[in-house]
Amino acid sequence: MNDLVFGWRTATLTVAIIQLLLIAAALSRPIANRVANRTLSFLLLTLAGIVTPWAIGFAGFYDHWHWLTFAPFSITLAVAPLLWLYVKGLVDGEWPPRSWWHLAPAAVQFLFLLSGFLLPMGLKSQWADIALLPYGAAAGVATTVGLIVYGIASLRAIRRYRSRMADVRSDDARYALRWLTRIIGANLLLLPIWSGYAIWDAVAPLGYRRLMGLYVAIAAFALYLAIEGWRHATLPFPRLVEADPLPTATRDWEELGTRWAAIVRQQGWAADPELSSALLARKLGTNTSYLSRALNEGLGIGFSTFINQLRSEAVAAALSAGDRRDVLDLAFEAGFASKASFNRAFQASFGMSPSAYRRVSLHK
Repeated sequence: MNDLVFGWRTATLTVAIIQLLLIAAALSRPIANRVANRTLSFLLLTLAGIVTPWAIGFAGFYDHWHWLTFAPFSITLAVAPLLWLYVKGLVDGEWPPRSWWHLAPAAVQFLFLLSGFLLPMGLKSQWADIALLPYGAAAGVATTVGLIVYGIASLRAIRRYRSRMADVRSDDARYALRWLTRIIGANLLLLPIWSGYAIWDAVAPLGYRRLMGLYVAIAAFALYLAIEGWRHATLPFPRLVEADPLPTATRDWEELGTRWAAIVRQQGWAADPELSSALLARKLGTNTSYLSRALNEGLGIGFSTFINQLRSEAVAAALSAGDRRDVLDLAFEAGFASKASFNRAFQASFGMSPSAYRRVSLHK
C-alpha cells in the first residue's frame, strides 16, 4: 500500500479549497441579496468539489484507498447553470420559474458517480475500466457546451440590466456589474485552457501531475469569483419594476424635456445620490414614461446621462469659480456615488479630466 505524500501540489489546492469553503459559509449569512448569495455559496462549494479529487489525488488518497473511486466530488455540470442563476439572483432578486430543471444534468452526473461509488469493490474496479473514459469525454463536452451557453445567457442578462438601470437610476454605474462581466469572461477563458489540456492529453497523455496547471487555473477562477462575490454581497441591487404605460397623447417632448431640465437644474435635485427616475417623476408631478420620453425623444439622452451631466456641470461651475476643495469632495457634493462614475461622466461632458479642467480654469 502506497504512503500518503503531502507535497506542494496538494498544499496549493488545499489552501484554495479551504478559502472557498470559508467564503461559501460567510455568504450564507448576509440578508441582502439572499438568493444570489446562497446561489454563489452553492457554486463555490461545487468548485471546491471539482478541485478536491486532485488535491487528495496528488497526496495518494486514491492509491491508498481504492474505494474512493467514483466518489461524487466533481459535479462539473452544475457550474454553468449555477453561475447563470447567480446572475439572475442579482439582477432579478430571484431564480426564474422552474429553474431547478437547469440543474437536472448535474443531478444525473451526481447519481451516476454515486451509483458507481456504492458498488462492491470488485465490481467497482471492473466498471471503472469500462465507464470512466467515455464518462470523462461526455462530461467534458457537456461542461464545455454549458459554459458557452450559460455564459452567453449571463452576459445578455447583465447587458439588459445595465441598459434598463441607466434609464431609471442616476447611480447606475454602481450596478453595472462590470466585475461580474469580467468573471464570466474569465469563465469563458477557461474553455481554451481546458480544451487545450484535453487535446494535449489525448494526443500525448500527460499523466496525473502534468494536469496541475489546469486545476490551478480552475482554483484561481473560483477564488476570483469568491472574493468579488463577497465584496459585492451586500450591495443593494435595485429591483426593476414594470414601467408605466407609454403615453399615447401627442406632446412637444423637446419643449417638455427642456422645461423639466430647467426645473431640475434650478432645484438642484441632481445632488441626491439616490435619485431615480421614479423619484424625479414624482417631484415633477408626472410619471416615469412621460419623463423617459421627454428625455429620450425630447433631449436625446437617457436618464443617467442627463443627471450625471447636471452633476458634472455643478462640479465644473465650482472649479471655474476657483473652489480649492478636493475634486472628489466636489463630486460627492454634486451627487456622484463613486470616483469612477464621476470621472467617466465629467470626461463625457467636457472632453477632459476634472484636474485638467481645473488647470484650464485657473489660467483663464
